[in-house]
Amino acid sequence: MKQGKEVENPESRFSAVLLAAAKLPGVRIHREAYLRSALARHCSEDDIRRAIDETPAAAGISVEILDKVANDSIRYETAKVSALSAAAGIPGVLALPATVPADMAQYFGHMVRIAQKLAYLYSWPDLFSEDGDDLDDATMGVLTLFFGVMFGTQSANAAVGKVAGMMSKEVAKKLPQKALTQGVIYPIVKKVAAYLGVQMTKQSFAKTVSKAIPLVGAAVSGGLTFATYLPMAKRLKKHLSSLPLAEPSHQVMDGEVVDGEVVEDQGPFATAHAEQHGADTTTVKTEEPQS
Repeated sequence: MKQGKEVENPESRFSAVLLAAAKLPGVRIHREAYLRSALARHCSEDDIRRAIDETPAAAGISVEILDKVANDSIRYETAKVSALSAAAGIPGVLALPATVPADMAQYFGHMVRIAQKLAYLYSWPDLFSEDGDDLDDATMGVLTLFFGVMFGTQSANAAVGKVAGMMSKEVAKKLPQKALTQGVIYPIVKKVAAYLGVQMTKQSFAKTVSKAIPLVGAAVSGGLTFATYLPMAKRLKKHLSSLPLAEPSHQVMDGEVVDGEVVEDQGPFATAHAEQHGADTTTVKTEEPQS
């Protein structure tokens, strides 16, 4: 009985899909190779080397250039995940746990891909260790928060800002393990994971319904993916680019970021069309709890 309850637990459901998605072929982005390729047309070799050895912010690369590169990466990943969703094909599908739907793992895999690309552009450290395939707890935590930003939760925005502030102050090249796994950020990670587990179930249902439509199911599924993935990727880009960590020669002031609580958001499907018509506007209004 206990085992059944755990399977139905939204937090556990989200964690299972994230772990499965992170293990799919091609999901992990090699930070050095990506930064070198992405910045090649915009920066000198010296700036690229410093961006790799330190961060793009330390190399003095402007946020305007980073935004341009980020938009290119978002367009690429959106087109790719939409096409794969329409084709309903995924490499390594046989290796997935039986409880993880292939299309959901594929979708989350591309969310992990764009999260890494945006993180590296906006001066976050390597999210994956080179040793082994397993996610460590800190990486699991920060990816959960990134996904929370994508889905529009204010608490995830606040927590990501707090983590970025910790790294800025310490000039850290690694994620703050303690804060993400047992410190002040950890309770927020757990709440965001639970919220995402619920949203994930709604998304899976929507995809299942779309694919049940004869002949046009693939097109509907691909369109649904496009309508949700693009605004979510833009939401994460907007937030990461706004943090002091991304600014050239950034300086972090005390008291810039505060803790928050997860609120009942309308979710990416309710806000997808609004994001497409105004992706650069703030999401705070849609996230305020109703009185």
